[in-house]
Amino acid sequence: MPNLGTTEIIIIAIVVLVLFGAKKLPEASRSLGRSLRIFKAETKGLREDDATPTPAPSPKPIATPAAELESSEVDALRKRVAELERDAATAPSSNGVGPVEAQQQH
Repeated sequence: MPNLGTTEIIIIAIVVLVLFGAKKLPEASRSLGRSLRIFKAETKGLREDDATPTPAPSPKPIATPAAELESSEVDALRKRVAELERDAATAPSSNGVGPVEAQQQH
């Protein structure tokens, strides 16, 4: 690889300025710095993870959904399901024929 002198570095800097513009260079260098910082932190975290083994998580007891809900919540959900079923039974289908009319046609 050839050695770069000051003249070559100045020419490269001028070409970069012309290509990207003076406004984009600080933004690009900031984002590059952030990316390198994040990369460094992640690699450090991976090294620490390899050095200290993590304990296995303890299994949580399985609870049934009904046991977690209070009786008032269960009643409210049952009422809502009944309302939705009633609405579905009276709503017309996509072809414009209601469910009762569709059964009578068959």
